[in-house]
Amino acid sequence: MTPKFAPGVRLHEDKARARWIVMAPERMFIPDETALEVLRLVDGARDEAAIVTLLAEKFAAPAEEIGADVGEMLRDLIAKGALRE
Repeated sequence: MTPKFAPGVRLHEDKARARWIVMAPERMFIPDETALEVLRLVDGARDEAAIVTLLAEKFAAPAEEIGADVGEMLRDLIAKGALRE
């Protein structure tokens, strides 16, 4: 799967409040730090495996562990309409 933001959805830095938000039509999500690390890598070109590899390298963690969490998060955001495959 190669995740990308759904039409009209984007990751946005809210500088006034010093936080990142996911802006969507008529709603917004405030990602936690873990989700933000993943969402910063969602560009429509990287597939799920590439995202997991980059995060495993960055945090020196087992790819299998990160992969399960990333996959679950991506599927949840797809179900909520924030991302698409």
